[in-house]
Amino acid sequence: MQGFKDVAGHEDIISHLQNAIKMNKVSHAYIFGGEHGSGKKLLASLFAMTLQCETHGIEPCMQCMSCKKALSKNHPDIINITHEKPNSIGIEEIRQQLIDDVAIRPYESRYKIYIVNEAQKMTLQAQNALLKTIEEPPSYAIILLLADNPDSLLPTISSRCVILNLKPVSDNLVKSYLMERMHIPDYQAEVDASFAQGNIGKAVRIASSEEYGEVMENALRLAKYAQNMQLYELIDAIKGMTAEKDNIQDYLDIFSMWFRDVLLFKATREVDTLVFKQELNAIRERAQRSSYEGLERIIDAIQTAGTRLKANVNFELTMELLFLTIKEN
Repeated sequence: MQGFKDVAGHEDIISHLQNAIKMNKVSHAYIFGGEHGSGKKLLASLFAMTLQCETHGIEPCMQCMSCKKALSKNHPDIINITHEKPNSIGIEEIRQQLIDDVAIRPYESRYKIYIVNEAQKMTLQAQNALLKTIEEPPSYAIILLLADNPDSLLPTISSRCVILNLKPVSDNLVKSYLMERMHIPDYQAEVDASFAQGNIGKAVRIASSEEYGEVMENALRLAKYAQNMQLYELIDAIKGMTAEKDNIQDYLDIFSMWFRDVLLFKATREVDTLVFKQELNAIRERAQRSSYEGLERIIDAIQTAGTRLKANVNFELTMELLFLTIKEN
């Protein structure tokens, strides 16, 4: 792990945290909001390390005993809350690891810092129990709540915390991060960055996953050839996708970008703005065959499919309707 200076993006949040440290105005409770992979955990960890660092600067020195313990996840005064059930953090877990523990003074540092990752999974009882500690914390306690969706936290909790919402990072920053840190080739980094939509964690996952490469290949093949496929071939393709339900959002994202490229090329004839530049022939051909209205209908249908699947509408039926729209337009 590097310091704040090596984080890609989030300059406003970093300067807020560093100013709070410099001015000695650190709050006792923060909410870091942003989608999964956006960097909440990284920023919270760096903030905790900096607060405990023996040099008392605005960057963790990475050399002192405190920083070394934090790096090896052995710091007695930086507590990461864990939970048994994957989808919920219960009242007992919050009580044992945080509420009861906070009464004990720090072992060796100025602060006792609690990091609650996936805080949106706290049950209402857990949130209500935590409220009293957030209202009247001991002077040495700092609570960092990391939530994919901060709106799911009780307003009584949110109103007592400093809320820091992570914004998407620019595609160029994501692209150069992938090229410099992961040595991904230029073209591939550009495609991965477009997909990640400003989320560095997602970009890294995409760039380092073989499975994602296969999903990309399958999705592009379907997007390109669905128009010419017989109904039975489409049904086979849908059956194949049923086995990959976990990746379905990735499929829909790829379809969406592909048809946006087609629409963009139809309107501007420009290649530079396309995500899938290497597919220019197929994009040109599709742009000739579909009308503007038809392409917009397809893009709407992809979004509708995503919404239906989130609402647990029948998978096969949803995908059949989507492919029929792609075929007809």
